Amino acid sequence: MWWDLSMAANAEYIYVGGYTGDKGGTAEGIALLRRDPTSGALTRLGVAARTPSPSFLAQHPTLPVLYAVNELESDGTISAFTVADDGELTPLSIQPTGGSDPAHLSVTADGRFLLVANYSSGSVAVHPLDPEGAQGERSDLLDLAGSGPDAERQEGPHAHMVLPDRDCVLIADLGADRVWRARLDPVSGRLDMLAPAVVAKPGTGPRHLRIAPHDTMVLVGELAANLSWYHPAADGSLELAGEVPSSTQDGPTYPSEIVMGPDGRFVYVANRGPNTVSAFSWDGERATPIAEISTAGDWPRHMILLGNHLYVANERSHSVTTFRIDPDSGVPEPQGEPIAQASPTCLLRWTSMAVR
Repeated sequence: MWWDLSMAANAEYIYVGGYTGDKGGTAEGIALLRRDPTSGALTRLGVAARTPSPSFLAQHPTLPVLYAVNELESDGTISAFTVADDGELTPLSIQPTGGSDPAHLSVTADGRFLLVANYSSGSVAVHPLDPEGAQGERSDLLDLAGSGPDAERQEGPHAHMVLPDRDCVLIADLGADRVWRARLDPVSGRLDMLAPAVVAKPGTGPRHLRIAPHDTMVLVGELAANLSWYHPAADGSLELAGEVPSSTQDGPTYPSEIVMGPDGRFVYVANRGPNTVSAFSWDGERATPIAEISTAGDWPRHMILLGNHLYVANERSHSVTTFRIDPDSGVPEPQGEPIAQASPTCLLRWTSMAVR
């Protein structure tokens, strides 16, 4: 083994993506943390794989395979790794995405396709996966179109998230103020564009989203610095039902990630700028602010919720902060000091690792 896991039979593991030197970061690749499932405490184990700017990570639904975008400006790529019992990553395959700055990726529930959002070039790539989980050459590259009122950030489409949702694929487009909807052909692996799921207010800048119960969509707008939600309409689209600021602090705010508790009662948004996490109660109809807590770090880029613990990746302060969530009030409380982690941009819980 590359590190000693003999005393960690009940531990859980979190892979950390980050920016390497090519994007101005100091990460060396994909790192691995050990999590105590009882206390929530994190321990840094080391670098699991060296690969350029693996800024977002995803897991195959049934195979021990991890995927990472390589967020490169000119020729973006995606890398796949097999995961050993001790957590070590072995390169499996790498493919170009056909676009620049891939920022997000996900795997379809049947494990047959890998979907990638190319941010700067505003496109979505589809890669078929073989029985071992290796991605093949692209079966499609869907170019988005549109722009928004922010001349600097919305000069063209910017795919920021791609999410399979039952028989459709949802694409959050920061540049065009849309959440696009496409149908993925299970045979050809090609995307057919449908009517947009959401036409957001101009200047919203859709970044990340979650699907709440009853098909409600909860969305963070990076440019509008808000949390908005949309209910199903008769024509199959989603209509704006409400919105609130993502932060009550003064100064510029750029919300990044959104997570929802497993019981659907609370929603959490990470805010870059004020460097906070905002907590909202959610009753299915509206989000109500209940708390806003400092992340004790700089530029919270991503976060995950595991049980009663919320973990926040602070990209610019090179740290990961742990919060304990009060199960009744939903309010996060800091737990211990943040742990050091170079340029973290994504946290991925590994859910099927068998520790010897």
